[in-house]
Amino acid sequence: MMRFKAVLAAALLWCSAAAQAHNFHVGLTEISFNPRTGSTEVVHTYTAHDVEALLMNLYQRHFDLGLEEDQAVFRRYIEKQFRISVDGKPLPLQWVGMQANVDTVNVYQEIEKTTLPPGAVLLDAVLTDFLPQQANNVNVSGFGRPAASVVFNRERREQALP
Repeated sequence: MMRFKAVLAAALLWCSAAAQAHNFHVGLTEISFNPRTGSTEVVHTYTAHDVEALLMNLYQRHFDLGLEEDQAVFRRYIEKQFRISVDGKPLPLQWVGMQANVDTVNVYQEIEKTTLPPGAVLLDAVLTDFLPQQANNVNVSGFGRPAASVVFNRERREQALP
């Protein structure tokens, strides 16, 4: 009986830790120049559970991000919440595609045949409208400038890129 209680206590502790583990909501975006294609590439990574919860909250239904029509819904959301602009004019971010698995959702975009110009301003409000603790880390590299990271959250959704 004592061994059973110890195992039960350990299981409850593990479950509690697992539940607490997802209190940290983070997105990661890599913006880099690809010299082979001459394009600026943008790769976003989000926690699948957070994306699913967002879509469920917005549309009151379950989404299968393996289906093209459900991907189109998330695409519209991303295009509204993530934008790079210069002098107040949005740069033409092209949708390349996305991949979703049980853990993550990856979104691929690019600005064709263009390097990221100086003075670029980024709006990154992805998931910050839904999750108050959401933090989006954006790493910028490969534009003839040192690599840099910028953090976006509910209070800081738009910032100049270094």
